[in-house]
Amino acid sequence: MTTNNYDAIIIGGGHNGLVAGAYLARAGKKVVVLERRHIAGGAAVTEEIFPGYKFTEFSYVVSLLRPEIIRDLELPKHGLKILPLPSTVTPMENGDYLGAWDDHDLTRREIYRHSPKDAEAYDEYARVMARAAKAIKPIINLIPPDPSSLSVKDLMGLLKVGQFAANLSEKELYAIAKLATQSSADLLEEWFEFDPLKGTKAASGIIGTYLGPRSPGTAYVLLHHYMGEIDGAFRAWGFAKNGSGGVSGSILSAAKALGVEVRLNASVKQVIVKNGRAVGVALENGDELTSKVVMSAADPKRTFLQFVEQKHFPDEFVTALQNFRTRGSSGKVNIALSELPNFTALPFKGKGHDSALHRGAVSISPSIDYIERAYDDAKYGQISKRPYLDMIFPSMIDPDMAPPGQHVMSCFVQYAPYDLEGGWNDTRRDELGEAVVSTIEQYAPNIRKAIVGMQVISPKDIEAIAGITGGNIFHGELLLHQIFFLRPTPQWADFRTPLKGYYFGASGAHPGGGVMGAPGMLAAKEILKDGML
Repeated sequence: MTTNNYDAIIIGGGHNGLVAGAYLARAGKKVVVLERRHIAGGAAVTEEIFPGYKFTEFSYVVSLLRPEIIRDLELPKHGLKILPLPSTVTPMENGDYLGAWDDHDLTRREIYRHSPKDAEAYDEYARVMARAAKAIKPIINLIPPDPSSLSVKDLMGLLKVGQFAANLSEKELYAIAKLATQSSADLLEEWFEFDPLKGTKAASGIIGTYLGPRSPGTAYVLLHHYMGEIDGAFRAWGFAKNGSGGVSGSILSAAKALGVEVRLNASVKQVIVKNGRAVGVALENGDELTSKVVMSAADPKRTFLQFVEQKHFPDEFVTALQNFRTRGSSGKVNIALSELPNFTALPFKGKGHDSALHRGAVSISPSIDYIERAYDDAKYGQISKRPYLDMIFPSMIDPDMAPPGQHVMSCFVQYAPYDLEGGWNDTRRDELGEAVVSTIEQYAPNIRKAIVGMQVISPKDIEAIAGITGGNIFHGELLLHQIFFLRPTPQWADFRTPLKGYYFGASGAHPGGGVMGAPGMLAAKEILKDGML
């Protein structure tokens, strides 16, 4: 007989919700995770969109997943296998290309081919960024203190931040301060001269933001993407076996093995509040579940403005959440292919099964100005005519993703504005798909005839399918005023909320978005620390 009484209810079966549930169950607690869709994983899912063709619909690469989560939950035992992405190739409009390989010397020689000056600067730039990322990485596992509070907990938290800062060299402090405030374009133009190199690196600073590479603050977003590690390899990117759904699937398996109950098609209507504290949830189907604590792994606006009546929160808290920036700027185009696109910059013969280019990423980012022009379209509510694209070919890394001899292609698209002028509809989705295909066609002329099927996902679709307000892939932009002790709001960045018994552990919390799992893990640890279970 199914029970409706639990120690903890987790709203949202994305990777953060599953991680939180697993950590609580690991501590001996009775936990249920409620997922509104037919499949767990949130924005990290793999689905068969066309018969035989599997796609990682939203997120698609792995780097930020915390190694302690992998160890604590024994994810490799539950099927996690990360396959390397050995290269990033940037095709150029003149038919040439820039390649970055997993061999340092090859990459340096490649840069030297285009700019001896940049080749000389490359190693020092990499060292500066690596030092900055390693210096700031300890903050990932810090509980953000409230700097305005005199409580012992917050004073101790501030002391930890102070100790962290004291351990940094003067050079590291200045570098971090600069990276937190400047634009990715300004940062890169201080180091390099070759346009495709600057454009490709600047692209990491605009992913998931409603900003261009010349906008202040984008250098921090670039740094955020430098904080990845896979099996101890710093700044390594990979593709999970079975796609992003392979990551979520391994966490789901680990959670279930620890005793977590996962309910699918279980959409939450409202958090039940009695005597000023959260005591359970009411589902859309009329069921009610009770618990000692409730944790939301949904985005901040659903968590605080939809699931709970606003009368239970202070007015200034509600206003801050209403102003939290969640406008999506990214789209995704997933393409089923009868053959690989043949890029003129690095053409293959035959079927291209040994093509090095297709085993890594392909970046359409010929210059900073190219990306800034793409942003100009979005600023005025338009789809970028020539978007920035980050493409991988999952079937070349994991052949199980497509039928034999066929392929799938994943295209991350920037920019596709959530608040598109005139709104999103089938015609506008077709427009986005055409912008992507025509852009690729400039570099791989056979792409159009190779297309078997195409799924076009706008930020509105991300909102509707994955349940993320505004379709923002990070649940909220990673800007200076929305990180650390300001995420999601001042005074409430420690995974607790003004409603007793209600916790928050999603990408909209510290330390931010990406398939990281840290918000769910940290929230679960704070719940256990509070001793309410």
